Amino acid sequence: MGRQTAHKWSKVQDTENTTCSPGRLERTQRLEQNVSLSVSVPGYIPSYLEKDEPCVVCGDKATGYHYRCITCEGCKGFFRRTIQKNLHPSYSCKYEGCCIIDKITRNQCQLCRFKKCISVGMAMDCELISHREKNNSMLLCPSCPCLIVVLDDSKRVAKRRLIEENREKRKKEEMMRMLQTRPEPDTAEWELIRMVTEAHRHTNAQGSSWKQKRKFLPDDIGQGPMVPTSDGDKVDLEAFSEFTKIMTPAITRVVDFAKKLPMFSELPCEDQIILLKGCCMEIMSLRAAVRYDPDSETLTLNGEMAVKREQLKNGGLGVVSDAIFDLGKSLAQFNLDDSEVALMQAVLLMSSDRSGLTSMEKIEQCQEAYLLAFEHYINYRKHNIPHFWPKLLMKVTDLRMIGACHASRFLHMKVECPNELFPPLFLEVFEDQEV
Repeated sequence: MGRQTAHKWSKVQDTENTTCSPGRLERTQRLEQNVSLSVSVPGYIPSYLEKDEPCVVCGDKATGYHYRCITCEGCKGFFRRTIQKNLHPSYSCKYEGCCIIDKITRNQCQLCRFKKCISVGMAMDCELISHREKNNSMLLCPSCPCLIVVLDDSKRVAKRRLIEENREKRKKEEMMRMLQTRPEPDTAEWELIRMVTEAHRHTNAQGSSWKQKRKFLPDDIGQGPMVPTSDGDKVDLEAFSEFTKIMTPAITRVVDFAKKLPMFSELPCEDQIILLKGCCMEIMSLRAAVRYDPDSETLTLNGEMAVKREQLKNGGLGVVSDAIFDLGKSLAQFNLDDSEVALMQAVLLMSSDRSGLTSMEKIEQCQEAYLLAFEHYINYRKHNIPHFWPKLLMKVTDLRMIGACHASRFLHMKVECPNELFPPLFLEVFEDQEV
C-alpha cells in the first residue's frame, strides 16, 4: 500500500488486501481466528455466559462479550462492519427511527439496529494495530497484516465487572418480574387468614408480652443427679417434673386452637383426635421456637417458663431439645408475624398422611387451602430473604421430624421416669403414637 496511510475506513475491505502476500494473509487469518475463538470453534460458549444468555441488541443467543456488550455473532459483525466502513451516516429508517429490533426484524432497518447497539453500550473495545517496518506508523486498519489485539489489565477488569453488573441487573429484573406476578390473598383467603390468626392469638399464652411475663428456670434445676435412660441420655427428674407442670395447659391451648378452625370442626371426631395427637408436639415446638431469645439463649415454654438448652435436654427431651433450639435460632431471622405462625400451625394440623385417617381427601383439600393462603400471604409480606417461601416450608419439614423424634423419645421416658410424674392428658396425647 506504499505510503497511503490516510485510508478511510469506508475503503477498507474485510477480507481482501491486494498487497498482502499469501503467507501474510494466512497468518492474519489465523490470528483473527484466535482473537474470535467463539466464532472459530462451533458451539463454543465462554464460561462467563449463562445458559442461553440473550444478545442485548436483538435477543438471539449470545456467543460472548463483544465490544463491551454480550451479543450474538450477527450483531457483533454488523457493529464491526458499520464502524470499520463508516457506514452509519448512510443508514436511514422508513419509520422515523422507531423500529423494534429483535432476531426477526434486525436485518430490516440498519439505522435502528445501529442505534440499538449504541444505546446498549457497544463500543470499540480494542485497538487493531498495524506495525510498519519502514516507518513504524500505526493504523487503525483491521485488514492490514500482523494484527495485534491490545487489551490491557484495566480493560480486562472493567470487562469482568461489567459482565457481573449486567448479570446482577438481570437477576434483579427477573426477581421484580416474579414479585409482580406473584398473587396476593383474595377476599376469601383474607377471611381465612383472619380466622386462623385470631384462633392463634386467643390460644397463645401471654401473646406479645411473653418477654415481660416469663420466669427463668433456676440454673440449679437441670444440673442435679441424673437417671440414665436406655438410649444413653440422662434425665434430671426435678427438671422433668417442672416441665410436666406446664404440659397440660400447653396441650389444652393446641386443642383449643384446632377447635376454632372451621375446617377442623367439620371432620369426624376420630380424625380430629388423630390429627391432634400427630401435631401437638409439632405445634408446641413451633410456639416455643418462635420465642427463642438470642440474648439469654433461652426458649420460653407455654409463654411462661424460660429454659436453656441443657435444662430442656436434661429434663427429658434429649436430642429433641437440640432440634427445637436450632429451629428457634433459624426462625429468628425470618421475623414471622402472628398470621405466619398461625398458618404454619394450621398446615401442621391438617396433615393428611397421619396413620388411621378416614377423611384423607377432605383433610388434604383443607391443607391445600391453608397452604395457598399461606403462600399468597408471604407474597403480600414481601420478605427480603431470597427464596423465603421454600425455606419456610423446610421448617415445616423440620417440625415434622421433631414430632417423630419426640414420639420415639417418649417411649424411653415411659420406661425410665416414674409414671406418677406424667400428667393424664400428656399420656393420652402421646401414648400409642406411631414411631
